[in-house]
Amino acid sequence: MTHEVVVVGGGIGGLTVSALLAARGLDVCLLERQSRPGGCVAGVEKFGYTFDPGVGLYPLWQAGEIHAQVFSELPVAAPEVFAANPAYLVRLPDQSEVSITANTEQFEAALVATFPECADRAVAFYQESAVVCEALRSALRRVPNLHAASSTNQIYALLPDIVNAGRIIKARNHTTLDHLRGTSFRFRRFIDAQLQLLAQATSQECEYLYSTLALNIARRGNFSIRGGAPALAEKLADSIKASGGRIRFDTPVLRLAYDASGQAVGVDLLSGETVNASRAIVSNLTLWDTYGKLIGLNHTPSEIRKSLNNLRTSGVYLLYLGMSEAAASRIPNNHILVVTDWQQADEYYPEVSQFMFAAAPAEDRRAPAGRRAVTMLTFSDVDQWFTFQENEEQSEEKDQSVLDALWQRLHQAMPELGGDIEVIDTATPRTIYDLTRRKLGMVGGLARTSAPFDSNIINYRTSLPSVFRVGDTAALGGSIAAVTHAARVVANHLTESIL
Repeated sequence: MTHEVVVVGGGIGGLTVSALLAARGLDVCLLERQSRPGGCVAGVEKFGYTFDPGVGLYPLWQAGEIHAQVFSELPVAAPEVFAANPAYLVRLPDQSEVSITANTEQFEAALVATFPECADRAVAFYQESAVVCEALRSALRRVPNLHAASSTNQIYALLPDIVNAGRIIKARNHTTLDHLRGTSFRFRRFIDAQLQLLAQATSQECEYLYSTLALNIARRGNFSIRGGAPALAEKLADSIKASGGRIRFDTPVLRLAYDASGQAVGVDLLSGETVNASRAIVSNLTLWDTYGKLIGLNHTPSEIRKSLNNLRTSGVYLLYLGMSEAAASRIPNNHILVVTDWQQADEYYPEVSQFMFAAAPAEDRRAPAGRRAVTMLTFSDVDQWFTFQENEEQSEEKDQSVLDALWQRLHQAMPELGGDIEVIDTATPRTIYDLTRRKLGMVGGLARTSAPFDSNIINYRTSLPSVFRVGDTAALGGSIAAVTHAARVVANHLTESIL
């Protein structure tokens, strides 16, 4: 069977590019190994609960922003969203709290009250980063693939804002820490925890320009989706079908199919069938799996193989919790980023120093009557979950020991929960691997460090002219909004080159 475009993987990136191309009249076939859409954001259902496997932070749903732009082209309505302001709250080890709110006056007052030892510098850091963020967002509207564009195109995108262009160009190789001089250790840990959650890197490593986007976009307007990210995945799948595209679930892809000249012409399925693509193949697999499994290392240039060996992203350990409405009434926000340890004498280790508590909003409990669905996310070193274990019992013992430690950390940091919360299920990097086949169960996109990237690594293009990438390791960050933006970039490129 032959289609114009074959998309491998039904995560948000694959679904979005398929929905857009199908709506524009192309013959699209999406292949997904699971029985439903969503990939690593597919919902988890158990005992009457439906859990969102992410942290529930969904910015850029306002008029004219990326999600509105995408759904304006599609034959289905966007999922219902609720404004969430504050976007989230950060609770520090001394029990001080800062609400990440769109109200600048309130936010700056909270910074002054919480960090009196460096109040002026803390406020100045955010004021500067907000200005840079808006300049970068303007540049992204002119050159959507800005992070992988040539220096000439980057300068073109920035030139209308002469005042800030020089500042941005000068800061291209800066870390966030370079802009935190004069701030206190406490304030830097406040920033470290947020950047680890949003960019998978601390201030010491995180690219400054990216940090301005990560720290400010959610603050300027965050939303909850009714049904969470799984509901978005279902809407996109409905759109593909409504536009005449095809989705084949329970269809694992083995590798690319090549012709005699070495050109990629389609994909070979695990079943032995070949699905041909007359125009393009789009991979929603991770960077590592796109080259290591789909393209194949024999077809991967040596410089890309070398880069792949040096790149990692994080694993996560998830607790799926059921919370009573009584407990929900006692917590200060549905989304709480908790820092449990300052780690004053050490580097910042997020695995033992922070977690994200994300409760479904009152408008969308996704739980039995009188209860709320909660996802608790903490980072986890993936290697420890894939070391040799003699039997399944050892794996379960490890899961239980991590659960016990996290349960204690949760109640120490959030004593207001009391006994009104219970564990429904857990998910480890191994669980995520078993469901998605992502390498080592890693999720969340590439860490946005200041280290230089190979242009083929951060681009939507691959080493093969007819093969393109979407997904969280092809995007400017691992958020749903970033993945959607990157998928639209690929859809625009394919539409312009095909039609």
